[in-house]
Amino acid sequence: MLPPRVVLGTAYYPEYLPRDVPDRVAIDLDLMVAAGITAIRAGESVWSTWEPRDGVFDLDWIRPVLDGAAARGIGVVLGTPTYAVPPWLQRAHPEIAAERRTGEPVPWGVRQEVDYHQAAFQFHAERVVRRIVERHRDHPAVIGYQVDNEPGLLLPHNESTFQAFVARLRKEYGDVGTLNEAWGLTYWSHRLSDWSELWRPDGNSTPSYHLAWRRFQAERTTDFIGWQADLVRELRRPEQFVTTCLAYDRAAVADVPLSATLDVAAGNLYVHVQEGLQRPPRPSRFEPGWIGRGVADLYLAADRVYGSRGEPFLITETNATSIGGSHLNQPPYDGQLRQLAWAMVSRGARMVQYWHWHSIHHGAETFWGGILGHGLEPGRVYDEIAAIGAEFAEAGASVTDLRPDVDVAIVWSTESDWALQFQPPLAHPGGVPDKSSYRTIVTAFHTGVLDAGLRPGVVPVEHLGNDPAALLSRYPALVVPALYIASDAVLELLVGYAQAGGHLVIGPRTGYADPEARARAEVAPGRLRSAAGVHYLEYENLLDPQPVTGLDGHATRWAERLIVDDAEVLASFEHPGGGSRPVVTTKAFGDGRVTVVATVPDASLARAVYSRVGSPIWNGLPESVTALSAVNPAGERLWFVHNWSGSPVSACVADRRLELGPRDVRVVREERA
Repeated sequence: MLPPRVVLGTAYYPEYLPRDVPDRVAIDLDLMVAAGITAIRAGESVWSTWEPRDGVFDLDWIRPVLDGAAARGIGVVLGTPTYAVPPWLQRAHPEIAAERRTGEPVPWGVRQEVDYHQAAFQFHAERVVRRIVERHRDHPAVIGYQVDNEPGLLLPHNESTFQAFVARLRKEYGDVGTLNEAWGLTYWSHRLSDWSELWRPDGNSTPSYHLAWRRFQAERTTDFIGWQADLVRELRRPEQFVTTCLAYDRAAVADVPLSATLDVAAGNLYVHVQEGLQRPPRPSRFEPGWIGRGVADLYLAADRVYGSRGEPFLITETNATSIGGSHLNQPPYDGQLRQLAWAMVSRGARMVQYWHWHSIHHGAETFWGGILGHGLEPGRVYDEIAAIGAEFAEAGASVTDLRPDVDVAIVWSTESDWALQFQPPLAHPGGVPDKSSYRTIVTAFHTGVLDAGLRPGVVPVEHLGNDPAALLSRYPALVVPALYIASDAVLELLVGYAQAGGHLVIGPRTGYADPEARARAEVAPGRLRSAAGVHYLEYENLLDPQPVTGLDGHATRWAERLIVDDAEVLASFEHPGGGSRPVVTTKAFGDGRVTVVATVPDASLARAVYSRVGSPIWNGLPESVTALSAVNPAGERLWFVHNWSGSPVSACVADRRLELGPRDVRVVREERA
C-alpha cells in the first residue's frame, strides 16, 4: 500500500557493487531517508542470485535491504526476476530461447531472450516467484510487487508460438475460406485451402496478417503478465499491490488490456534533458523513440500511462542523470529534475522512481547514470532530488490521486501504430519509409494543444466507450490523428460525439482502414464524410513544407486532396503542380463541430488550428511557460506552472502573479469562489 503522499523512489541494487566496496546498505538507506526517498524497487534483475543453481535457492540475501528499509520507514516494491534468465536454465532448456526469426534463436547474453510461453520456462518462473513471495510477503517493508520488467520486447517466432497463432486464427475465423475473405488472400495467389498452408510471418507482406500477428503477440504478453500477477495475488498480503513497469514502445505490448490485469498502471518515462526541455522547443536531433524529445513528449508519455487505466499511476523508472548508453552524456541542467518530477505529478503520478540509486560499475548499463555516480558520493543530482523529496513531503496528500484537467484529448490507437509501422504513410528524405509515422503524426497534433495554451490529455481508443454524451462530458474536444484502424462502431461514436456538441478534429489517415487493416471501399474519410463536409480521392507526400494561407504555418510531409462538400475552408496552400488546395476545413455539425486537418501541421499551423478549438487557458503567458491543472480528491484545483527556459520570467496564473526563476516550477492552489 502506498503512503498518502507522492512517493519519491529509486531502484536499489547493492548486489551489483564490486566486492571491494564495503557494505553500503546502511549508508545508502540513510542517504535515502535524508533525501526524502520513501520507496525502493529491488530484486527484479537477479534470478541467478535468488536461485544460483536449479532448485537451490538463496532467498535471504536481500534481508539486510528489507530490514534496513523497514527500520527507516522505506517501502519496498519487490520484483520478480523473470525477465533475466540464469545461465543454468538456458543451458538445461535451450528450447526456451525466443526465435527472432523462424529457426534463429536469440543469442544469449542480454536479457529477455526467452519465449515466456515455453513450458520449461513457466515451470521455473512459477517456482522462483512462489519461493520469493512466500519468503518475504510478511516482511513489513514490502508494500507491493513488480512482476517482470518491461515485458514484450520480442515477437517470438518459435514453432509452438506459431502453432498457437494458427489455433487462435482457427478459433476466430472458423475456416480458411472466412480467413481468405477477411485478409484478401486472393491477392498474389495467397488463398489457403488448408490451415497447414499458412506461411510463417518472417516474410509476410499481407497487412491483415501483420496486424493479427501483432495482436496475438500482445495478447501473449498480457496473458503472461496476468498469469504472474494472479500468482502473486494468490500469495501476497491483501494490502500489497501488484504492477509491472511498461516500456510503451515494446513490440508486443498493448498497454490497456495489459494494465487491466494489474492493480495500478506503471510506466517508465525517460526524456532528453538540457536543451531538450527548452520552450519554445528547438529542432530535435533525435527521431521519435523510447526517450522523449522534449516537454510535449514528456506530457504525452505521462498522459499515456494515465490513460492505460484512466486513473493515477506509478512512474517506475525515470532518468536521474545521463541515460541511454556510453555515447549519450547529457546530465540535466540545474532545476530540470524538479521540473520533470512535478510535471509527472501534475498528470497523476503517485510515485516518481529514479533508475537508479548508484551508477553500476560493470555490465551493459555501466554509463546509465544513477543518483550517485560511480564514486558513490552525493552530489548535485542527489541534492536536487533531496529538494524534491522535501517538497513532496510538504505537499502531502494534497497532490496525490490527481485527476488532470483536459481541454483537448488525443485518441491513441496502438493498433494504428502497428499498422502504420508495417505500411508507413510518411517517408524520410530519399523515400525511405518512416516507421515512426504514427508517432510523428500524433506528436504534431498533441504538441499543438500545448502550444495553443490548452490542456492536453490522452484517451486510448479502448476507453472511448459507446456513449457520445458520456464522452462529451469528459472531453470538450477530441482529436483523432492517424486513427487508421477503426471499427464502424468507433467511427459512429465519433460522429455521435460531434453531433452531441463535441469538437472533433480529424487528422490524416483517420478511418481509412477497417479492423482487418483493409482499406475501406468507401470514399474517404468514409463514415466521417457527412459530418466533416469534405471528402478526398487522392493523397500525397509533400517533399517540402508548404506555406498555408488563411492560418499561420505550413503543411508538411502529407496532404489529402480535400474536395469540399459543405465545409468552410480555413487554410489552403498553393500546390507546386498548380492550384490552391484546401488543407484545413471546419463544419458545424449538430450541436458540435468537425474540423479536418489533412496534413501533418507544423507548430504554427497546429497552434492556429487549436486556437479555433478552445480558448487558451494561460493566455498571455511567456512562450517558455506552461500551466496545467489537476483536481485532487478534496476537490481542489492545483496549477502546475513551469518555466522551461534558463531565464527568469513573470507570469499570472489563477489570478496570481508568479516570479519564476530559471527552469523553475510552482504549484498554486486555485482559490475557490
